[in-house]
Amino acid sequence: MSEEPQSPEETPEAADGPAGEVDVQAALEAEVAALKEQVLRYAADAENVRRRAERETNDARAYAIQKFARDLLGVADTLGRALAAPPAGEDAGVRNFVVGVEMTQKALLAAFESNGLKSVSPAAGDRFDPHLHQAMMEQESPDLSPGAVIQCLQPGYELLGRLVRPAMVVVASRGSGGAAPSGEGPGARLDTRA
Repeated sequence: MSEEPQSPEETPEAADGPAGEVDVQAALEAEVAALKEQVLRYAADAENVRRRAERETNDARAYAIQKFARDLLGVADTLGRALAAPPAGEDAGVRNFVVGVEMTQKALLAAFESNGLKSVSPAAGDRFDPHLHQAMMEQESPDLSPGAVIQCLQPGYELLGRLVRPAMVVVASRGSGGAAPSGEGPGARLDTRA
Protein backbone atom coordinates (compact mmCIF):
# COMPACT_ATOMS: atom_id res chain seq x y z
CA MET A 1 0.00 0.00 0.00
CA SER A 2 1.39 3.25 -0.98
CA GLU A 3 0.22 6.45 0.53
CA GLU A 4 -0.59 8.95 -2.07
CA PRO A 5 -1.35 12.51 -1.17
CA GLN A 6 -5.04 13.17 -1.42
CA SER A 7 -6.25 15.97 -3.52
CA PRO A 8 -8.20 18.73 -1.80
CA GLU A 9 -11.41 17.36 -3.26
CA GLU A 10 -10.89 13.97 -1.58
CA THR A 11 -10.33 15.21 2.05
CA PRO A 12 -13.43 15.17 4.26
CA GLU A 13 -12.94 18.77 5.36
CA ALA A 14 -12.77 19.99 1.84
CA ALA A 15 -15.85 18.01 0.96
CA ASP A 16 -17.85 19.77 3.61
CA GLY A 17 -16.49 23.16 2.75
CA PRO A 18 -16.31 26.14 5.12
CA ALA A 19 -19.24 24.90 7.21
CA GLY A 20 -17.32 21.72 8.03
CA GLU A 21 -14.32 23.74 9.17
CA VAL A 22 -16.55 25.76 11.49
CA ASP A 23 -18.04 22.58 12.95
CA VAL A 24 -14.59 21.11 13.59
CA GLN A 25 -13.37 24.38 15.08
CA ALA A 26 -16.45 24.62 17.33
CA ALA A 27 -15.95 21.03 18.45
CA LEU A 28 -12.31 21.71 19.23
CA GLU A 29 -13.18 24.89 21.15
CA ALA A 30 -15.81 22.99 23.16
CA GLU A 31 -13.26 20.29 23.93
CA VAL A 32 -10.71 22.92 25.00
CA ALA A 33 -13.32 24.56 27.27
CA ALA A 34 -14.23 21.20 28.80
CA LEU A 35 -10.57 20.39 29.40
CA LYS A 36 -9.99 23.83 30.97
CA GLU A 37 -12.94 23.23 33.29
CA GLN A 38 -11.59 19.80 34.18
CA VAL A 39 -8.14 21.24 34.91
CA LEU A 40 -9.71 23.91 37.15
CA ARG A 41 -11.66 21.25 39.05
CA TYR A 42 -8.53 19.15 39.55
CA ALA A 43 -6.63 22.22 40.74
CA ALA A 44 -9.44 23.08 43.18
CA ASP A 45 -9.51 19.47 44.44
CA ALA A 46 -5.75 19.52 44.94
CA GLU A 47 -6.00 22.82 46.85
CA ASN A 48 -8.77 21.40 49.06
CA VAL A 49 -6.70 18.30 49.81
CA ARG A 50 -3.71 20.50 50.65
CA ARG A 51 -5.78 22.70 52.99
CA ARG A 52 -7.38 19.68 54.67
CA ALA A 53 -4.00 18.04 55.20
CA GLU A 54 -2.59 21.29 56.60
CA ARG A 55 -5.57 21.68 58.97
CA GLU A 56 -5.30 18.05 60.12
CA THR A 57 -1.56 18.47 60.69
CA ASN A 58 -2.12 21.62 62.73
CA ASP A 59 -4.86 19.91 64.76
CA ALA A 60 -2.65 16.89 65.38
CA ARG A 61 0.16 19.15 66.51
CA ALA A 62 -2.12 21.23 68.76
CA TYR A 63 -4.01 18.35 70.33
CA ALA A 64 -1.14 15.83 70.52
CA ILE A 65 -0.90 16.30 74.28
CA GLN A 66 -4.61 15.64 74.88
CA LYS A 67 -4.16 12.04 76.07
CA PHE A 68 -1.12 12.97 78.15
CA ALA A 69 -3.04 15.89 79.68
CA ARG A 70 -6.00 13.63 80.47
CA ASP A 71 -3.65 11.27 82.30
CA LEU A 72 -2.16 14.15 84.30
CA LEU A 73 -5.59 15.41 85.37
CA GLY A 74 -5.76 12.54 87.86
CA VAL A 75 -2.52 13.77 89.40
CA ALA A 76 -3.91 17.31 89.65
CA ASP A 77 -7.08 15.96 91.30
CA THR A 78 -5.06 13.96 93.81
CA LEU A 79 -2.99 17.01 94.73
CA GLY A 80 -6.18 19.04 95.17
CA ARG A 81 -7.69 16.40 97.45
CA ALA A 82 -4.47 16.24 99.47
CA LEU A 83 -4.61 19.99 100.01
CA ALA A 84 -8.32 19.90 100.88
CA ALA A 85 -7.57 17.69 103.90
CA PRO A 86 -4.09 18.61 105.18
CA PRO A 87 -2.70 16.58 108.05
CA ALA A 88 -3.33 18.04 111.48
CA GLY A 89 -0.40 19.17 113.52
CA GLU A 90 1.79 22.11 114.27
CA ASP A 91 4.99 20.31 113.40
CA ALA A 92 7.27 22.35 111.13
CA GLY A 93 7.93 19.27 108.99
CA VAL A 94 4.20 18.80 108.35
CA ARG A 95 3.77 22.48 107.45
CA ASN A 96 6.73 22.31 105.06
CA PHE A 97 5.27 19.18 103.47
CA VAL A 98 1.94 20.93 102.90
CA VAL A 99 3.73 23.96 101.42
CA GLY A 100 5.66 21.61 99.12
CA VAL A 101 2.44 19.97 97.93
CA GLU A 102 0.89 23.42 97.31
CA MET A 103 3.92 24.46 95.27
CA THR A 104 3.79 21.23 93.28
CA GLN A 105 0.09 21.79 92.51
CA LYS A 106 0.74 25.41 91.44
CA ALA A 107 3.59 24.30 89.18
CA LEU A 108 1.41 21.61 87.59
CA LEU A 109 -1.47 24.04 87.01
CA ALA A 110 0.96 26.61 85.56
CA ALA A 111 2.27 23.94 83.17
CA PHE A 112 -1.32 23.16 82.16
CA GLU A 113 -2.05 26.84 81.53
CA SER A 114 1.12 27.42 79.50
CA ASN A 115 0.21 24.49 77.22
CA GLY A 116 -3.36 25.67 76.61
CA LEU A 117 -5.12 23.42 79.15
CA LYS A 118 -7.64 25.56 81.02
CA SER A 119 -9.81 24.71 83.97
CA VAL A 120 -13.61 24.68 83.63
CA SER A 121 -14.94 25.23 87.14
CA PRO A 122 -18.41 26.81 87.24
CA ALA A 123 -19.36 28.89 90.27
CA ALA A 124 -22.56 28.37 92.26
CA GLY A 125 -25.43 29.98 90.39
CA ASP A 126 -23.99 29.60 86.89
CA ARG A 127 -26.26 28.07 84.25
CA PHE A 128 -25.65 24.35 83.62
CA ASP A 129 -24.04 23.90 80.21
CA PRO A 130 -24.19 20.28 78.94
CA HIS A 131 -21.29 21.00 76.58
CA LEU A 132 -18.96 21.82 79.49
CA HIS A 133 -20.54 20.22 82.55
CA GLN A 134 -21.65 16.75 83.61
CA ALA A 135 -24.53 16.68 86.08
CA MET A 136 -23.73 14.17 88.80
CA MET A 137 -26.91 14.77 90.79
CA GLU A 138 -29.83 17.13 91.26
CA GLN A 139 -30.79 18.79 94.52
CA GLU A 140 -33.44 21.26 95.53
CA SER A 141 -32.15 24.69 96.34
CA PRO A 142 -34.28 27.51 97.79
CA ASP A 143 -31.82 30.12 96.52
CA LEU A 144 -31.18 28.95 92.96
CA SER A 145 -33.48 28.40 90.04
CA PRO A 146 -33.81 25.04 88.27
CA GLY A 147 -30.87 24.30 86.00
CA ALA A 148 -28.36 26.32 88.00
CA VAL A 149 -25.10 24.86 89.26
CA ILE A 150 -25.17 24.40 93.04
CA GLN A 151 -21.66 23.03 93.51
CA CYS A 152 -18.68 21.95 91.41
CA LEU A 153 -17.53 18.51 92.57
CA GLN A 154 -14.58 18.21 90.18
CA PRO A 155 -13.27 20.82 87.76
CA GLY A 156 -13.24 20.08 84.07
CA TYR A 157 -10.58 21.02 81.56
CA GLU A 158 -10.46 22.10 77.95
CA LEU A 159 -7.46 22.09 75.61
CA LEU A 160 -7.42 25.00 73.16
CA GLY A 161 -11.22 25.14 73.18
CA ARG A 162 -11.74 21.37 72.93
CA LEU A 163 -13.22 19.71 76.02
CA VAL A 164 -10.86 17.15 77.59
CA ARG A 165 -12.98 16.41 80.65
CA PRO A 166 -16.33 17.94 81.68
CA ALA A 167 -16.74 19.57 85.07
CA MET A 168 -18.76 17.36 87.43
CA VAL A 169 -21.47 19.46 89.06
CA VAL A 170 -24.55 19.35 91.28
CA VAL A 171 -27.54 20.99 89.60
CA ALA A 172 -30.65 22.59 91.12
CA SER A 173 -33.72 20.44 90.47
CA ARG A 174 -37.08 21.54 89.07
CA GLY A 175 -38.60 22.13 92.49
CA SER A 176 -35.99 24.78 93.32
CA GLY A 177 -36.90 28.43 93.64
CA GLY A 178 -35.01 31.65 93.14
CA ALA A 179 -34.01 33.98 90.34
CA ALA A 180 -32.85 32.60 87.02
CA PRO A 181 -29.08 32.33 86.77
CA SER A 182 -27.21 34.81 84.58
CA GLY A 183 -30.39 36.77 83.77
CA GLU A 184 -31.96 33.96 81.73
CA GLY A 185 -35.44 32.60 82.13
CA PRO A 186 -36.15 28.90 82.65
CA GLY A 187 -35.53 26.92 79.50
CA ALA A 188 -33.94 29.87 77.70
CA ARG A 189 -31.11 27.67 76.40
CA LEU A 190 -33.06 24.42 76.17
CA ASP A 191 -31.96 22.40 73.19
CA THR A 192 -35.05 20.88 71.59
CA ARG A 193 -33.35 19.46 68.49
CA ALA A 194 -33.72 15.71 68.10
